[in-house]
Amino acid sequence: MASPLQCSRSARASITALRCLHTGRPLFATPLPMTATGPPPSAPLPSASQHGEKLDRRRRQAELLKHGQSLRASQDKPGNAMKKRFWKDVSVQTDEQGKHIVHLDTRPVKNPATKDPLAIPASKPHLATAVALEWDLLVSAQQALRSHLVPLTAMASRAQALEQEDHRSVNEEGFAAPGSRGSGIRYDIVNTLLRYLDTDTLLCWAPPSTRAEGEVTDAQGRALRDVQIAAAKPILSYLTQQLWPGVELVPALSDGSILPKSQPAATRAVVKGWMSGLPAWELVGLERAVLAGKSLCVGARFIGEWGEAFRDMQVNGNGTSHRSGRFGIEEAAQVCSLEVNWQTGRWGEVEDSHDVDKEDLRRQLGSVILVVGGAQ
Repeated sequence: MASPLQCSRSARASITALRCLHTGRPLFATPLPMTATGPPPSAPLPSASQHGEKLDRRRRQAELLKHGQSLRASQDKPGNAMKKRFWKDVSVQTDEQGKHIVHLDTRPVKNPATKDPLAIPASKPHLATAVALEWDLLVSAQQALRSHLVPLTAMASRAQALEQEDHRSVNEEGFAAPGSRGSGIRYDIVNTLLRYLDTDTLLCWAPPSTRAEGEVTDAQGRALRDVQIAAAKPILSYLTQQLWPGVELVPALSDGSILPKSQPAATRAVVKGWMSGLPAWELVGLERAVLAGKSLCVGARFIGEWGEAFRDMQVNGNGTSHRSGRFGIEEAAQVCSLEVNWQTGRWGEVEDSHDVDKEDLRRQLGSVILVVGGAQ
């Protein structure tokens, strides 16, 4: 039992400790004023529409690009010939064979692969004009080395080189099929495009699904697979009746598998033989269409509609053309990007990505028409 002295000491220690804890200066909360001084805030302004902002941004980007091009052209050193434009006028002239040759002042544009003047067939005046326009838009000779700035010139040069290669092949090997020797431009194009047949965009359909509640459909109540099949049927019918009679084209995906199924060997042989026999300009156009749309079937359908070599298939029984309103740029672009359009219609598109891809696809398909088509 503690003594009174020990209890007194313990009580004093406790009081001292409490005093140490409460020796600070007392603080009082200052209430906030109920009213604030100054003018009232301005009324909120409606935000600009997304469409208007996109147009303004692209306009500013175009102005900056144009200003940068003019600035680079003005700051080029006079001694560097590649950094300045050495020609003033661009014109299209014809040679003694009637072929179109683009001239930079008095110099003809040459094929970078063969070093010969770039000669465009007489039946393609629109292509020659478009090539001349490409060169007229260049601000320096160095830009001509970039194929993405002169895409039509690059395609025409490739077609001319392929045409010359075919002539040499026939002269050296008799009447053998061009490109059958296992090397050269035609051999590379045919074997590259044949690989797209097994993973063709037109033949890759969404897996079948049950009509469960919440299934995503379009305005007509169709699922994605139904839309894909409806778009593929007329194209496949054209191919199996007009271009590749009797072939069997099977869907690339079946039973929900993600691994593509190869086309029958007979189908591959017919398609390969058809491409091997295409004229040079049609084959180069087919190459650009397939690489742009990732579909050999759509590319072949497009070439059959616009190719100069298939003109007899592009007229009705009375001899009038049915080209207008048939399988054009918009139809081919819609089929090639059907699934992308379906998904972006549901989730929205990425700005400056999906819209740029759409316009680029149409631009490339338009260049194909210029290369494979001819004046009526």
